[in-house]
Amino acid sequence: MKQVKTIPLAFCLRNTPFGSMAAVWSFLKGEPKIVRILLSKPGIPAEHLIREFFSDSPASSHSTVDGLLDQIEAFLNGEDVRFSLDAVRLDLCPAFQRKVLRAEYAIPRGRVSTYRLIAKRLGNPNGARAVGTALATNPFPIVVPCHRAIRSDGALGGYQGGVKMKRILLEMEGIAFRDFDHVAEQNFYYQNRIND
Repeated sequence: MKQVKTIPLAFCLRNTPFGSMAAVWSFLKGEPKIVRILLSKPGIPAEHLIREFFSDSPASSHSTVDGLLDQIEAFLNGEDVRFSLDAVRLDLCPAFQRKVLRAEYAIPRGRVSTYRLIAKRLGNPNGARAVGTALATNPFPIVVPCHRAIRSDGALGGYQGGVKMKRILLEMEGIAFRDFDHVAEQNFYYQNRIND
């Protein structure tokens, strides 16, 4: 994880059912914008990630940041929340990652797609691994629901908050499983939308 160099950054921590979460933010043209969302990883709380990658950033908040964190908390408690990309700094991501994140953002609640289908959607049928990498480094998990991307065989693949969290999030959205780490879904989002 690389620290983003911009105007001064601040962070805000919240406790969630999945452990602590942090939003790293700064002002852009007078508006607060999220630069990173850090989920606790198995064995590594978000506080540790803040100290490791954003050690010079003070704890601070703003009503806009608090509002987004309230929405994320509601989502993590099972509510159906649709986030706005206006709150996040997508412009800090490389061009290919922005395309992947927008394609992932378009997958509706209760649906999943595969890394391969997303790559095909973006005109790169052999780019499943690149899509997986772009999602593995998604700076805005939850807002951009990268938990909705899985492997072509239905296996969950990885997730920043851990595979257990990914499964729980998908179950909260109504996705059925055939075993611990394989979804039962066979009608993947983008499967019939490659050229539209």
